[in-house]
Amino acid sequence: MTKRYKKFADFYPFYLSQHTNLICRRLHFVGSSLIISLFFYVVVFGGLYLLLIIPFIGYGFAWVGHFIFEKNRPATFTYPLYSLIGDWVMFKDMVIGKIKF
Repeated sequence: MTKRYKKFADFYPFYLSQHTNLICRRLHFVGSSLIISLFFYVVVFGGLYLLLIIPFIGYGFAWVGHFIFEKNRPATFTYPLYSLIGDWVMFKDMVIGKIKF
């Protein structure tokens, strides 16, 4: 990844090209869903300390998808903010059926 993206709109097609494997995308979806569930659990039942595991849930599922199934290096290492945004945009696109889940 030598290209430097200045806008998320330019980065997102690259991000999607790094998520062509269906299992990788599903693992991202599971991780994101668990983060949302954990957030609502904390809001309803408390336990702010549980929010500390969010990075492990999100990155754990995503990185398994990349290293084992996609066989590529997560874009997070080079584009941390754009990758985080990309995770949630891809999640939304899967929910609305724009991207196959």
